[in-house]
Amino acid sequence: MSIPVQSDLSAGGQPGPGAAPVRRWLLPAGVAVGLGLVAAAAYAISYPERMPDRVGLMVEDLTGANPHPVHLVRPPEAPLSAVATLGKQLFNDPSFSASGKQSCATCHSAEHAYGPPNDLSVQIGGPHMDQMGYRPPPSLTYLYRQAPFSIGPDQGDVDTAVNLNNVAAAAQGTQRANKIAGAAPAAPAMVPQGGLFWDGRADSLQRQALGPMLNPVEMANGSVDEVSAKLEKSRYAQTLKQLFGPNLFNNHELAVSEAMFAIGRYEFEDKSFHEFTSKYDYWLEGKVRLSRAELRGLRLFNDPAKANCAGCHLSQPTRDGLPPLFTDTQYEALGVPRNPTLPSNKDPKFYDLGVCGPFRSDLVQQTQYCAMFLTPTLRNAATRHVFFHNGVYHDLKQVMDFYNLRNTNPDRIYPKDASGKVQKYNDIPAKYQGNVDVADAPFDRQYGDKPAMTDQDIQDIIAFMGTLNDGYRLGSR
Repeated sequence: MSIPVQSDLSAGGQPGPGAAPVRRWLLPAGVAVGLGLVAAAAYAISYPERMPDRVGLMVEDLTGANPHPVHLVRPPEAPLSAVATLGKQLFNDPSFSASGKQSCATCHSAEHAYGPPNDLSVQIGGPHMDQMGYRPPPSLTYLYRQAPFSIGPDQGDVDTAVNLNNVAAAAQGTQRANKIAGAAPAAPAMVPQGGLFWDGRADSLQRQALGPMLNPVEMANGSVDEVSAKLEKSRYAQTLKQLFGPNLFNNHELAVSEAMFAIGRYEFEDKSFHEFTSKYDYWLEGKVRLSRAELRGLRLFNDPAKANCAGCHLSQPTRDGLPPLFTDTQYEALGVPRNPTLPSNKDPKFYDLGVCGPFRSDLVQQTQYCAMFLTPTLRNAATRHVFFHNGVYHDLKQVMDFYNLRNTNPDRIYPKDASGKVQKYNDIPAKYQGNVDVADAPFDRQYGDKPAMTDQDIQDIIAFMGTLNDGYRLGSR
């Protein structure tokens, strides 16, 4: 009787034949079970030619424990400031919408990781709560480390405003860096990064909060003046004047700006927006064990030849111990299929092109970024019921099938035209389809190739992604 254990050696103790190492080692059950893991480690020391090179890997496989636990640096906990407390009240109050029925919390539900509370592709809003939105609301969690939108490698703090068009124009022709899990780009790449919303057009939580207030298909206020008037008549008016000055409402733009600042402070200060209480966080710290399926999923997630998820959704803590955010905060053109259920898509000439429009206008001329959208965090993604910028998919299996089959079996992803031709990248005009990522695994495969992942691989990756949900209770299984 024997127990299978992952290894880089074959059963004969030698590297496996071919490019890929054999991934099995038959350890006598009496060693692993009868003598225990400590004895198993001693066995490995006594007979190194018969055991994996890394005993830690063996122990990890047998127990699901992390053999190299780390200390994670979480945001400090403290009572909410007076400003953030006000922001929490404003965040949850629907009276600032034209309908009187929609608050920030309506689309960013605390019970759903501050994402939408349902499986609608887009949320309903407007003056009479009968207008469909343009994009699904992203989660508001884990934005406390999000930098403002920029193009190119991080240049640190700058004292003068950057002209993004000049930077983008200078970057034209620069080869994009491949996204390989676990590997840094060979050279700094000029890429869009940071910012809020799917297209990065807001550079702070404060400005992000204002967007829905004035959006005609969301809270639908007609102007900043209208929002200011509601604030001045609200039960928060005295608190606003106490916090920001007695003459606050003499300047309507200032009054609204300070109210949105309070909402931003709530999102920044309240622990519920960045808990870091997932099973994976505790596994990194050595406090819990992953199941075999979760562990296999983690390896596939990080495998640059398989799912390569970690190429964009970074899974490792930073050097200074900050927990991973599961996003590189950069922008990608993935070519997800068009969502025919969106009202805006009833017009065949309408295209949502992300960074270069239609909802941001400053980079319209930088067509090398057309169809690029922000890479979201995968934390709590397993709790969501709508995915990608157009809400075309509604479960993680559909998402993983898209990554796995987009290039190898496009007929399973995209519709066909009247002649039977597959309409690949059907939500991007032909002149911008060259922006779509075809270099990074698993998108590096060709039509007819074997997909990178098996159905079992996908199920294991989904199992791992479930470990990214906040609220895991230590001691549970």
